[in-house]
Amino acid sequence: MKRILAGIAAAGLALSVAACGAEATEDAGGKGGGTIAIITVDPSNPYWKAEVDTAKKAATDLGYDSYTAAHNNDPDEQNTLIETAVNDKVDGILLDPAGADESIAAVQKVVDADIPIVLINAEISQTGLAASQIVSNNAQGATVGAEAWAASMNYKGTYVELFGNPSDNNAQVRSDGYKQVLSQYPDLKKVGQEIANWDRQEGQEKMEALLAKNPDITGVISGNDEMALGAVNALKAKGRLDQVKVLGFDGSQDAVDAVRSGELVATVVQPIVEGTNDAMKQLDSVITSGETGVSEEKQALDCVLVTKDNVDSVENLVISE
Repeated sequence: MKRILAGIAAAGLALSVAACGAEATEDAGGKGGGTIAIITVDPSNPYWKAEVDTAKKAATDLGYDSYTAAHNNDPDEQNTLIETAVNDKVDGILLDPAGADESIAAVQKVVDADIPIVLINAEISQTGLAASQIVSNNAQGATVGAEAWAASMNYKGTYVELFGNPSDNNAQVRSDGYKQVLSQYPDLKKVGQEIANWDRQEGQEKMEALLAKNPDITGVISGNDEMALGAVNALKAKGRLDQVKVLGFDGSQDAVDAVRSGELVATVVQPIVEGTNDAMKQLDSVITSGETGVSEEKQALDCVLVTKDNVDSVENLVISE
């Protein structure tokens, strides 16, 4: 009888401890618990840094541990990071993929391991694998950016384009969006294009090469802010910045400040903070319930044009109401 009573008491104590643990997790704001791997591109870029910082905070608020890693748009490195996360038996993965086609096998590996995965910022060219794919509406953003830039050019002049990483589907979508708008204005003539892989230093170097071939251009369109700011540096060095209109894309704080100072005509804010928060909520929902809670796998969030008229409403990729 004493042994039975002791067993009952021990069971009661275990239930009490378990209940306290559950209550502590709930108080911390989390529904699930466990570990989430946050795999991004390059946190030294302010855009991806905002993505990482937002994801880490959201994971903590939801009651998860998390760790971050970066593949720098290298599919092989991405595969290594995915294999590590799978071997670590993480509870979920938030991935900013390294290429639309190149990332399919990596996502499939996660799915085969029965680990929930949500994609943010860039999509893959296959549906039915990731629980969600949340991206900015890059075509819409490129359209509004190109219209504002064309107006600043008075719809005439010669220009060049800085193109992002070719493996990233966003690079082509933005370039196509620019083309769709600018092709409507026959007096705007594109005379050159260089790939600068989303990088500021590479943007500067490629802009220098473009200027050597086309010294009299009057405009630059860029697939992202870092390349645009590299172009600004090159134009400054040649003393031509006040004669050339430059367009960025992303809405990084450096770019917003450049719009304020007149170095950029405009930038286009991608809602990466909003998108990352949505992604983490949906990942938590899949972990805890098996469902994202939304009806569509692919979700696009509209971008916002930033010019001198509304530049003071933007701070660190967040637009105030």
